[in-house]
Amino acid sequence: MMKPVDTASAYDQITNLWENDEFDRSNGIDQHERAIAFAKKKQYALDVGCGCTGRFIDLLLKHGFHTEGIDISTEMMKLARKKHPGVRFYHEDICEWQLPKKYDFITAWDSIWHVPLDQQENVIKKLLSGLEHGGVCIFSCGGTDEAAEHGDDTMGPEVYYASLGVSGFIRVISDSGCLLRHLEYDQYPELHMYFIVQKC
Repeated sequence: MMKPVDTASAYDQITNLWENDEFDRSNGIDQHERAIAFAKKKQYALDVGCGCTGRFIDLLLKHGFHTEGIDISTEMMKLARKKHPGVRFYHEDICEWQLPKKYDFITAWDSIWHVPLDQQENVIKKLLSGLEHGGVCIFSCGGTDEAAEHGDDTMGPEVYYASLGVSGFIRVISDSGCLLRHLEYDQYPELHMYFIVQKC
């Protein structure tokens, strides 16, 4: 099992994949628009594993959110700060980092699946507890039936992936006092799914 610091090192080597003109910057935008529609307030937002494209930060800013980002990759952070000098970014490990405030919207798109399996439940609970009343969290994950983990070197360096499985995520959402507003396998037959969750 890779540690978060290993994942950071891997992503430091492949920022070019997201900077490339061939990267689909519309990826996840429609899903985020669906999630934003549930938000009761549009004051503070957080992008977890924000990476370097800034596409979700741009979207959240367009909707009027004061937006912040967090990522563990040094190189991703450099690029993100260059693109959005007015946005506050945290160069941190989400497993260890404590949220500085409550948020009305939190996104963790294609990011928390890199969190070690034995820490994923705690991370998701942390994010959901960091929502204001009526706040919304959207996160994508591996759509496996059961908890699972594996490594993959498709992008170049090996990267770790894990998932609590559908039933595991639903249990954590329920235990966190949240409502499941939407669940979708948006790239089926690929096991890529996303949840839209709202704080009661």
